[in-house]
Amino acid sequence: MASQRGESLDTVKTRRKGIDKSHYLYIAVIAAVILGAVVGLMFPEVGKSLKPLGDGFIKLIKMMIAPIIFCTIVLGIGSIAKAATVGKVGGLALGYFVLMSTFALGIGLVVGNLIHPGEGLKLAAYDPNKKAEVDSTVAFLLGIIPGDIPVLPTLFAAILVGFALQKMGPQGAPILKAVGHGQVLVFRILIMIMWLAPVGAFGAIAAVVGATGFQAIVSMFTLMAAFYITCALFIIIILGGLLKVVTGVNIFKLMKYLGREYLLIFSTSSSEAALPRLIAKMEHLGVSKPVVGVTVPTGYSFNLDGTAIYLTMASLFVANAMGTPLDLGAQVSLLIFMIIASKGAAGVTGAGLATLAAGLQAHKPELLGGVGMIVGIDRFMSEARALTNFTGNAVATILIGTWVKEIDGVQVDQVLSGELPFDEQTMIAGHAEHAVTETEARPVPVNA
Repeated sequence: MASQRGESLDTVKTRRKGIDKSHYLYIAVIAAVILGAVVGLMFPEVGKSLKPLGDGFIKLIKMMIAPIIFCTIVLGIGSIAKAATVGKVGGLALGYFVLMSTFALGIGLVVGNLIHPGEGLKLAAYDPNKKAEVDSTVAFLLGIIPGDIPVLPTLFAAILVGFALQKMGPQGAPILKAVGHGQVLVFRILIMIMWLAPVGAFGAIAAVVGATGFQAIVSMFTLMAAFYITCALFIIIILGGLLKVVTGVNIFKLMKYLGREYLLIFSTSSSEAALPRLIAKMEHLGVSKPVVGVTVPTGYSFNLDGTAIYLTMASLFVANAMGTPLDLGAQVSLLIFMIIASKGAAGVTGAGLATLAAGLQAHKPELLGGVGMIVGIDRFMSEARALTNFTGNAVATILIGTWVKEIDGVQVDQVLSGELPFDEQTMIAGHAEHAVTETEARPVPVNA
């Protein structure tokens, strides 16, 4: 028996089961953050003593940085080559996505420099050797977790491997497939680690609040509020303005049309969940199937507007909180690194956090201690990241369809005005399987 959306009951049950697990993690992180803040405020010394919990979680995330960077960059270069071969649409899509992601990174830096998030906390620098002198048992347990693997050499090696596999042509396909399987394994491990996020968040927040008091809570809320406002303005002003100028389409009408997808994304904190529906709805809107078939999957791998804003604002927050703000040169070099590394911020819980840690480790390893604060609030910002990424992909599809003259303007007006409503039962049935195939084929399943 099939559901209204053309899915089997087993598929629906499986999806609901996955969403429930995500909600449990969400609730656990919220509870851990609140409990950590209470412990830090009421029992400052106890809070400080819980810092190894946050440090251990950070080390686990650091452990995954190199394999994530290697797999995603190797496969990302392969996907760029594949997308570019489809001709005008693929090249236009890639150019637009790289430009917009870079622009979003720049906006994150500008906003971060305006509000100075985390300023005044002056947390202690990340120093595992100092912790070892305090408690040998803690040092022994933390020492079990593998040490750092240099990020920049890994990135360089991944780029070389990616281009080498391109030159190998069909002979490189089995190797790319093997790297793809390796990526699945890496992300599975990362998902397992993220179930320890409540423990890491509890220890990190308790330690920070215990050391700095109520100021830490104010700083975290300031960052979250600024991030949400920035994402909203980016969608309304930047994406909405571009959409209006190029196509004449109102961004609010488009967002209303995608309302059910927004609810789905908000409940799962992942734009991946709405991929099949976005493909179906963009085709129903009037964009041709070839344009949708190229632009949407490519956008899910390379159009990371919300994630880009998050990475730069969070980096500045950590740097300010550690009392070592980044100068302009360091910010520019961080921006360049994030342009490349953000393509590996895949749609797996914690991948964005790992990319943030990779950027900080590559530039100032002593700032990694501040990532513990981000652990506590990262989950609260994931919805804004996912919604911004999703909206950016929808807008890009309409823009590229307009530029290549593969869009029916009359149908766009009819759909957005409600004259031609989206048929859930007939439209989705033929796209669920297609979208799964696209997702499996895409080297980098991107989101938030």
